[in-house]
Amino acid sequence: MSDIADLKRLVKALQQASSEKEIVDVLLVLKKEAKITEAVLRESKAGLAVGKLRSHAAKDVSELAKEIVRAWKTAVDKEKQAAGTLPKGAAKPAAHPPRKASTASVPPSSAGASSNGTRTAKNDGVSTSITGDKTRDKCIEMLYDALALESGFPSDLILQRARMVEETVCKDSKGTTAAYKSKIRMLFVNLKDKNNPGLRRSVTAGDIPAPTFARMTSQEMASEERKAADAKIEEDNLFLSLGASEQQAETDAFQCGRCKQRKCRYRQAQTRSADEPMTTFVTCTNCNHRWKFS
Repeated sequence: MSDIADLKRLVKALQQASSEKEIVDVLLVLKKEAKITEAVLRESKAGLAVGKLRSHAAKDVSELAKEIVRAWKTAVDKEKQAAGTLPKGAAKPAAHPPRKASTASVPPSSAGASSNGTRTAKNDGVSTSITGDKTRDKCIEMLYDALALESGFPSDLILQRARMVEETVCKDSKGTTAAYKSKIRMLFVNLKDKNNPGLRRSVTAGDIPAPTFARMTSQEMASEERKAADAKIEEDNLFLSLGASEQQAETDAFQCGRCKQRKCRYRQAQTRSADEPMTTFVTCTNCNHRWKFS
């Protein structure tokens, strides 16, 4: 199956699949029947759709998606090699691309890596000498390398996102100033965070527009798990500060949602504007569970 219309229909079915079984069924059809070229991948956006599934919670889905991405990358590399357009330094396609049994345990960082261990602008054969400014070109290369980490997205798309991010930072910083270099460094570090792969995918896929990402803070870039942990720490610190400031009143008016006891201490504080209701902070004296309400 090399017809782009058919492939687009499968991509749409994949995006609309509501169960693990439906996703696997579509992936199996793509694996067995899709005849892939670089042009087909670019027009159908099949690579983007399948690439996102490599981090799916279901192992069957994620492993199958990784296998398909590797096979498609090999097919495109073979196509380029046959046409004599395979970039210098790019990974050579394997003679026998089908996955061996042992590759199920290979982590994403190595499963889709190039010959020296990871995707970078150099290994992908991508030139970042674009602006004529060595500092800016180096920063584009840094952003490309960060976005390409464990990525199955095509090189031209990654480069486009890296350029847009760098252009926005350069414009906002009014040139390659100290603020420019500091911002690029901060973006690079956050993109390279292996505990937050969703950020890289979202920027490359366009879910987070490049100009928006270029203006985000470290806190805004944090993973949902990190944000939840920070919120919990902030709430715990607030409870502790309230407890240290004055003795809290004891009451049986509140029931603990954890142990169901009614032995609680509480305190009220004005944490918002004066015309808003006071916030009540409650601590169960039996299990130390804490909660608040307004």
